[in-house]
Amino acid sequence: ALAPRRGWIFPGLDQRVVAAPVVVSAAPPSRPYAAAAKTPKKGSQKTKQEETKKKRVTRRWPLMSKPVDDVYLTWYYERPSYDVEEAVGMLKKFQELDFTYPKQYVYINVFLDMALQKKKKVDPFASTVLLPHRFTDEMNKVLVFTENEQEAEIARENGAAVVGGVELVKWILEDEIQVDFYVAVPAIMPKLIPLRNKLRRKYPNTKRNSLGHDIPKMLQLFREGLEYTVEDERVIKTRIARLDMPTEQIVANLKTVIHDICTFKPSTYGPFVQKLVIRSSTSEGLLLNLDGLLPQVEKIEDEEEKDAEDEEKDVQESVNT
Repeated sequence: ALAPRRGWIFPGLDQRVVAAPVVVSAAPPSRPYAAAAKTPKKGSQKTKQEETKKKRVTRRWPLMSKPVDDVYLTWYYERPSYDVEEAVGMLKKFQELDFTYPKQYVYINVFLDMALQKKKKVDPFASTVLLPHRFTDEMNKVLVFTENEQEAEIARENGAAVVGGVELVKWILEDEIQVDFYVAVPAIMPKLIPLRNKLRRKYPNTKRNSLGHDIPKMLQLFREGLEYTVEDERVIKTRIARLDMPTEQIVANLKTVIHDICTFKPSTYGPFVQKLVIRSSTSEGLLLNLDGLLPQVEKIEDEEEKDAEDEEKDVQESVNT
């Protein structure tokens, strides 16, 4: 407080300041600013939010089985399931009530269980199946690889769009030839290796029945057959018939497709088809009962397993006695 300002003169002040004893205080120096507040960690905020979400979980009442009134909220009730014949009859009634096109297509959505044991799963696949009742006049274009003149003549007589040997490889690689399917005889396969990456799934293969000696049978399958593929890793969406066909024919086509799908997963790992929905081009989807639609091989194997378990129990009881 007694420190001199510039330009001020106080006689004897300098001597007094120097002569004054120096007092050292033990108190800590004052801080001219406050300490910054600690910001909370982001992890703690997330944990708090998660805890609040867990506390706010609302209880859902179990869905009711059947509605009592004619007008009701669908999400309060379980989705009804129907037998195949009943569902097809309902689709035909929907068409009559809505005055829609009577020859519209019938579709199915198949939801699959692709899981196997030890975290393995069935890879997405594609297949071609020959239906017992055709519902369209469309024919697929099929190319036949063969260098035998007699086989080439048989292929042309049975409706092959293109027939040839190694000379076709260059044209296919340059996209000058485009067809729906490719079949071949085993003798020419070593010369078709350059097409493996180009054709991919359409490359001739015995598993897909596109490689063999029976050229008429292969041509009938791929010219008239229905192709389906697995989408989104577990769903198959395909058409199977027309709505104006007899119910028996629609059911027969549906069972043929389901049986072909079930061949891609061993029945010992459980049922392959989890859910099956049928619809027409203008109708809603109807959930189907799977009883009687899945292959009977699964049921037979289940019965054999039960018989084996019963035999083991009998043996154990006899040993204990």
